[in-house]
Amino acid sequence: MANANPVTITVETLVHSPVESVWEYWTDPKHITQWNAATEDWHTPYAENDLRVGGKFVSRMEAKDGSVGFEFGGVYDEVIPNESIAYTMDDGRTVKIAFIRQGSDTRIIETFDAEETHTIEMQQAGWQSILDNFKKYAESVEK
Repeated sequence: MANANPVTITVETLVHSPVESVWEYWTDPKHITQWNAATEDWHTPYAENDLRVGGKFVSRMEAKDGSVGFEFGGVYDEVIPNESIAYTMDDGRTVKIAFIRQGSDTRIIETFDAEETHTIEMQQAGWQSILDNFKKYAESVEK
């Protein structure tokens, strides 16, 4: 279960794509499976997303060699199209994501409760890597 006073970690990026496109790439399972990995040797073979307050989502994240994998999921607490998403993960930790329009670009700021198994630095690096992978994917689709 979640810590009563969790440490929060923030990652962010600037995506050179309009917020409407960024929102679609972030929330549509056919796109999620294309970018949701921290390293080249991992992937997301499937994703489901019921994008509404109370709706559930799940992504299967696993090593490409099949040696290890896990389900990442939760329930949405807030969904404001093209602006923000908040959810509670299955383990009780919370995540807030802001999509901020900056001209024809979109700044994504993601804040999440740290877990207690891995170091703060490791968690920040992992989530930042996934966000960087999203940026790379979104910008490649836009071209």
